[in-house]
Amino acid sequence: MHEQILLWLVILLAIAFDYINGFHDTANAVATSVSTRAIQPRYAIIMAALLNFLGALVSTGVAKTIGGDIIQSPDFVSSQVLIAALVGANFWNLASWWFGMPSSSSHALVGGLIGAVVVSADISALDWGGIFRIFMGLVVSPLAALAIGYVIMIVLLWLFGNHSPFQLNRKFRRLQLLSAAMMAFSHGSNDAQKSMGIITLALLSAGHLSTFEVPLWVKIACATAMGLGTAAGGWRIIATVGRKVFRMESINGFAADLNSSVVISVATFLHLPVSTTHVVSGSIMGVGCAKRATAVNWNVARSMVVTWVSTIPMSALVSAGVFWLLRAVGI
Repeated sequence: MHEQILLWLVILLAIAFDYINGFHDTANAVATSVSTRAIQPRYAIIMAALLNFLGALVSTGVAKTIGGDIIQSPDFVSSQVLIAALVGANFWNLASWWFGMPSSSSHALVGGLIGAVVVSADISALDWGGIFRIFMGLVVSPLAALAIGYVIMIVLLWLFGNHSPFQLNRKFRRLQLLSAAMMAFSHGSNDAQKSMGIITLALLSAGHLSTFEVPLWVKIACATAMGLGTAAGGWRIIATVGRKVFRMESINGFAADLNSSVVISVATFLHLPVSTTHVVSGSIMGVGCAKRATAVNWNVARSMVVTWVSTIPMSALVSAGVFWLLRAVGI
């Protein structure tokens, strides 16, 4: 009975992680289209919520990476470990959301798992090959987004630079609806799978599954939580991503969203969990640099980088402390 209660607590915390991820990362899908007034905020949120839900149902490759490539074996996993990891990740997501700083839910979850596993077993329980692969995906994806975003923006300016700003904005404001929809779908396809991986790992370690295959009810639960969280909105971070990094026009917003959706979709195809926050922010910086380097608010960008770098160690420390507390009180 005790173990069943702990297992249900893991499931509830994982679903809460997806819900928090939804409103924390709403900015990724709608910040550019809202900031350029291509779509009204409430309609942008509804569109993003629906497409996040649909995107979350398309694949389970990222879930298998999260559940199988960080820890050497399910034998090193207990409900207490996963509870501590999820508390650490949720704590950091809420803290960064409160201060309006876009941070990575992927980094928070990876850090939470690392901290809890190291305290519960030891450092040898970690799959360093898998962690390195995940880490490289998390690091390379925003750099790739920045570089490719710069190139896409240069190409668009070369193709349409002779049009008046009014004509450009009118044309690309409509196209932004398509690019924002692509971005929301790709966000759901990558981010919701992280909680799917945690729940499936919990079920596997508890003996309820014989192989790492994500059950249908887990897919639906995580997709629903992501969609509802997105519907709640994340206006603090929308303001940072949409307005404070680079003052965008419709053509810039289209380029950033199109680039981000492609980078995230490629990562999902490769079964790599990436930070949609990092990718979108990298895309916006790259698009801004195509106009001129000084168009980007590098002070805000620097603060965002500090938040990103802090995420894994801070969430790891919180999860390690939570696991130590659970063990101290005999849970």
